[in-house]
Amino acid sequence: MANVFQEKILTVHHWTEKLFSFTTTRDPSFRFLNGQFTMIGIEVEGKPLMRAYSMVSANYEETLEFLSIKVPDGPLTSRLKDIQPGDTLLVNSKAVGTLILQNVLPGKHLYLLSTGTGMAPFMSIIKDPETYERFEKVILVHGTRQVGELAYDDFLRRELPNNEFFGEQVRNQLIYYPTVTRESYEHQGRITDLIEAGKLEADIGLPAINKDDDRVMICGSPEMLRDLKNMFEARGWDEGNMSTPGHFLIERAFVEK
Repeated sequence: MANVFQEKILTVHHWTEKLFSFTTTRDPSFRFLNGQFTMIGIEVEGKPLMRAYSMVSANYEETLEFLSIKVPDGPLTSRLKDIQPGDTLLVNSKAVGTLILQNVLPGKHLYLLSTGTGMAPFMSIIKDPETYERFEKVILVHGTRQVGELAYDDFLRRELPNNEFFGEQVRNQLIYYPTVTRESYEHQGRITDLIEAGKLEADIGLPAINKDDDRVMICGSPEMLRDLKNMFEARGWDEGNMSTPGHFLIERAFVEK
């Protein structure tokens, strides 16, 4: 496994019975762009068992962080959920992915639309000072079924706005919009429904999402990706990729197993 780093688990945090995150050491030679993912995993019966995970950590941080669901019968997550500090995590040396700033056209507002663990790549993007230099407002939308699944809620509300290097930009430019579908909460509803009804934009005090001013990155469940892709294409938006910047981007390589 010449192209795989062996990193040490540093911390593990279980958000709910179905959601956890963990941090690891980071090989100095591992490079990535904020918003990218890599293959990570563990060794099982002498062979690497790996899946795609986005980095929660920003590319300038000394450690790596990942967010994961727990699938009872999942080949990897059923084992990964039991990791402890000191255990070894395999990390592929190559990072890839669509959700990077260079793949969206210039605009005023950047919408980061996520469900579940699809939040992960956007955590690294909102910790990137360049994000605030390129856009006037950055809107992070996180949709979950239950309140307890709003991972990093406290960090986003309290810690990030006080960052010593770019906290002022966060306070002035980042809008965090968590929404829940199966419990009572300050915001409720599916992201697709909130956009179609104009409620998302009304709640945050911005004009209706439009192709001239707004850019969108999407990461989450297959159903959410499909619905939002159809919505934006019906509005005449162009999907971007690694060769051609667009009005919106989709990451399809999130972890399910």
